Amino acid sequence: MNLLHLDSSILGDHSASRQLTHEVVQAYLTAHADSQVTYRDLASDALGHFSAASLAAAGTPVEVRDAAQQQEVAGNEATLQQFLDSDVLVIGAPMYNFTIPTQLKAWFDRILIAGRTFRYSEAGPEGLCGGKKVIIVSTSGGLHAGQPTGVGHEELLKTLFAFIGITDLQFVRAHGLAYGEEPRANAMSSAQQYIQNELFAA
Repeated sequence: MNLLHLDSSILGDHSASRQLTHEVVQAYLTAHADSQVTYRDLASDALGHFSAASLAAAGTPVEVRDAAQQQEVAGNEATLQQFLDSDVLVIGAPMYNFTIPTQLKAWFDRILIAGRTFRYSEAGPEGLCGGKKVIIVSTSGGLHAGQPTGVGHEELLKTLFAFIGITDLQFVRAHGLAYGEEPRANAMSSAQQYIQNELFAA
């Protein structure tokens, strides 16, 4: 199995989501020792925002692309292929201002590609990436899961993955991290116990 591990927090070593994604990956490897792990840090190795230049590069014939366009297309294709080659994804998705980090959104902009990960037909859109498993480490300073304020976070992630045919999502949550030292410690401990005792129990 190929596991793709993505972190998107901008907090470096102070990140709760980074700590927990690492623990998820280690727990997964304990259960699936023969798996291959590919790691990408979307904060330190950030993709640019999707732009008119991105579209122009993709739409320009290979033989007339300039150096910048060649680099743009090559980077986007490598990102897409990395996703397509994965069987399991572990994604750190902290909440910033009621949504996912822009770095993670830029990654989605490179993998939601018509004809590659979804297609349109007379019956509507059809996802082409079914069969993958996604584990999302969801962290936030407040309590938003199941609330209107969480629509742009976990609900958005569900929508994006469902659009390309992925519905096997599991969430590891550590919320209320900004409520004080004790609530933070309790949230992290609860998430860690879930990772160790329940996440891969089945």
